[in-house]
Amino acid sequence: MLCKVYRSARRSEMYLYVTGEQDLAPVPDDLLQRFGPPELALTLALAPDRKLARVNTAEVLAALRERGWFLQMPPLPDAEISVIAGRNEKLPRGS
Repeated sequence: MLCKVYRSARRSEMYLYVTGEQDLAPVPDDLLQRFGPPELALTLALAPDRKLARVNTAEVLAALRERGWFLQMPPLPDAEISVIAGRNEKLPRGS
């Protein structure tokens, strides 16, 4: 399946996957408003055996078939790393 991936101009590491055929047409208006002006990041042939960096390819393909779009949210900060950073006396602290 031909897939276009847009990056959000408003939020770092947020991506919107759409089909090459329908492009942004099936994406709800309120989502597009929150997403901001979409910037085309890449176009790719998406197949079940293709690995994606942060999302499950099967989930993306299922969402594209069912509704025509898939939203990849930014990764959550790692809570464990935050705790370690908070205890590290060598890291600068904000005043």
